[in-house]
Amino acid sequence: MQTILTVTNLTKKFGYLTAVKDLSFTIEKGNVYGILGPNGSGKSTTLGIILNVVNRTSGNFSWFDGNTSTHDALKKVGAIIERPNFYPYMTAVQNLKLVCKIKEVPETKIQEKLELVGLWERKDSKFKTFSLGMKQRLAIASALLNDPEILILDEPTNGLDPQGIHQIRQIIKKIASEGTTILLASHLLDEVEKVCSHVVILRKGEKLYSGPVDGMMASHGFFELRAGDMEELKALLEKNVSFGKVETFNGTLTAYLKEEMDAEALNKFLYDKGIVLSHLVKRKESLEEQFLNLTNNK
Repeated sequence: MQTILTVTNLTKKFGYLTAVKDLSFTIEKGNVYGILGPNGSGKSTTLGIILNVVNRTSGNFSWFDGNTSTHDALKKVGAIIERPNFYPYMTAVQNLKLVCKIKEVPETKIQEKLELVGLWERKDSKFKTFSLGMKQRLAIASALLNDPEILILDEPTNGLDPQGIHQIRQIIKKIASEGTTILLASHLLDEVEKVCSHVVILRKGEKLYSGPVDGMMASHGFFELRAGDMEELKALLEKNVSFGKVETFNGTLTAYLKEEMDAEALNKFLYDKGIVLSHLVKRKESLEEQFLNLTNNK
């Protein structure tokens, strides 16, 4: 697998504040990576460092084979890290022609990219007439004009209405399906779960998890249980090494698994102990529950 970006022990301090602390991760070609964390967790600072707009305090990062200078590497990168900023009285096409001149790429790419983001019909409309979602889509078209190896997006759906959010996510999936690697920063778990294949979770500048989204979802899950004698049920499960946290809420007991166990095995175990269940459901932990467990336990 071809490596696009390697980040090693990256640290950034603003005075006494450490925005990014000893951060390491690798991005491989063809995946969609999410840097996930609450506001203030160091996501935008990390993107700023790798795009050479923020100076690092210590640590390193390298693009592609490690022998490409950051200046040359960034020619193969498309990025949107601020609000889309085009000339308001110029049309979509006029604005993109200007970007082509700056990026030194042929104007023949413009139609293809506007079609990709669903704006070809509005090619002759002035930028100031565009909705926020359309402005964001034009920014994506602009970032793709040089056919980058990787597209970097900072909070791509921020401030958009549900329809705008859906459109941007569909475009991201489409771009990824055509082989472009994507790195996006988001504070929305839902976004990462729906769009990304891999995730780096940050809290206060520190990495809590890095790996496939599926890997994070691969907890052993939990059971929701009800029985005649809830106290006895709880006591039994708390003694069982297969379970971690056991809690009761609104008359239902939730028991979190530390190892794999199916519903039939649990039912038989409890029946043999004299407990007959009136309710038994096995569930997987959502990414949100995993994320909260990670961030609360640190």
